[in-house]
Amino acid sequence: MSVTASIRRTLVPIHPEGYIFIAAFAVLAMALAWAVPPLGWLGWVLTAWCAYFFRDPPRATPVREGLVISPADGRIDSVGFFVPPPELGLGVKPLPRVSVFMDVFDCHVNRAPVSGRITKIAYRAGLFLSADLDKASDDNERNGLVIETPHGSFGVVQIAGLVARRILCFVKEGNDLSVGERIGLIRFGSRVDVYMPEDARPIVGVGQRAVAGETVLADLAGSDAPRSFRIQ
Repeated sequence: MSVTASIRRTLVPIHPEGYIFIAAFAVLAMALAWAVPPLGWLGWVLTAWCAYFFRDPPRATPVREGLVISPADGRIDSVGFFVPPPELGLGVKPLPRVSVFMDVFDCHVNRAPVSGRITKIAYRAGLFLSADLDKASDDNERNGLVIETPHGSFGVVQIAGLVARRILCFVKEGNDLSVGERIGLIRFGSRVDVYMPEDARPIVGVGQRAVAGETVLADLAGSDAPRSFRIQ
């Protein structure tokens, strides 16, 4: 095995969107080390955190028909029926929704929860409330995608948070997506909501940890009933 291959197997890849931020933190660290040597270590700790934040590890995505996969790393923040944002055009009836909250230590690369075609992308400016608040879905800056599948329409909403100030979307209307494909990134703490067809039944619980591209949120083709959970 070559040295390059060995490094790639050992180190988690960094998303290119993070290069400029990592470089900026490194310059800050060197400036601190030169101006105030005792604070230099703090700059390097922040640089290491920035590199960790922008990591983009490969994921093993389940590909069976009917599975809905988590679009984000983080904590399942809410599971229930909610009215989708009006700009998505999914109607005014509450739909099953799973929300995944990402803190500043989670991987922030977002992935497609299902395979299908993007029929709409809608951006809405807004506030920067803490993303784990219920009203963040209504009031915060957000970017929504509608994905058409054989099982119906899905809404994926990237929501900015208290620290997040930039939502990046890597896809365009008309694109065909494969489940687990990278669709965007939110910088520095945020949330992703997944709206599903009304007959979908989530099989995850609030407080559970989700892994983007791997954790199954719902099974539309199977007979798996909704589950109950307990914290222990």
